[in-house]
Amino acid sequence: MIGAGAGFSTSAGFIYTGERFQKYFSDFAEKYGFSDMYSGGFYQYSTPEEHWAYWSRYIFVNRYMDAPKPVYEELFELVKDKDYFAITTNVDHCFQKAGFDNKRLFYTQGDYGLFQCSEPCCQETFDNEDIILQMVEKQKDMCIPPKLLPVCPHCGKPMTMNLRSDNNFVEDEGWHKASERYSEFLRRHRNMKVLFLELGVGYNTPIIIKYPFWQMTAQNPEATYACINYGEAFCPSEIKKQSICINADIGEVLKDLR
Repeated sequence: MIGAGAGFSTSAGFIYTGERFQKYFSDFAEKYGFSDMYSGGFYQYSTPEEHWAYWSRYIFVNRYMDAPKPVYEELFELVKDKDYFAITTNVDHCFQKAGFDNKRLFYTQGDYGLFQCSEPCCQETFDNEDIILQMVEKQKDMCIPPKLLPVCPHCGKPMTMNLRSDNNFVEDEGWHKASERYSEFLRRHRNMKVLFLELGVGYNTPIIIKYPFWQMTAQNPEATYACINYGEAFCPSEIKKQSICINADIGEVLKDLR
């Protein structure tokens, strides 16, 4: 049972600051003084054309470009012949691109590759690859053409990202099916030998992966909890005898395991 957080994608090279930020957002950095991609994502731009110029680039480099390092591929090679399931708070689609079976994945917080209605008027999501690529290609002076502004095909309201940031987050049919498969995987493996492998999970949303993994390990004497996290690898004393904590770069550890 794999649980992956932001630190896993960081190990894969999805860095939101420094050289990578300057390479793709130097114009926004110069105009607004941003020093990282997150700051630009929360900024209230004066026009939707500028908002989507920023966000289309953000989505392009963090969803449609491959990760700089093959860390997800290293993990896939380790588990591809095993009975695995992965739950992740990451929204960058790296599991799918590395070859993981989509029916063995639950991406709980959304996907950079999906739009939803901002209202929302429906519990439906929409693939955005074509329109994002057009926004990136046709933007000029940090604005996209007005005709490319995304609107809901049902009600005409502006589209937004399918990212869990408030109560408007759309849990579509695919989300619910993935949630059911996750629950079924846990039910089938209850009290069996299970490795709960936690990769780069921090404390932004510990109730999704970290706390459940601790609890399920404590409830199952046959379970092992393994945490690989650079700077934050630890476990509660109650499951210490069942735990392996490795304070190191995830990519290096997976490479060593291979």
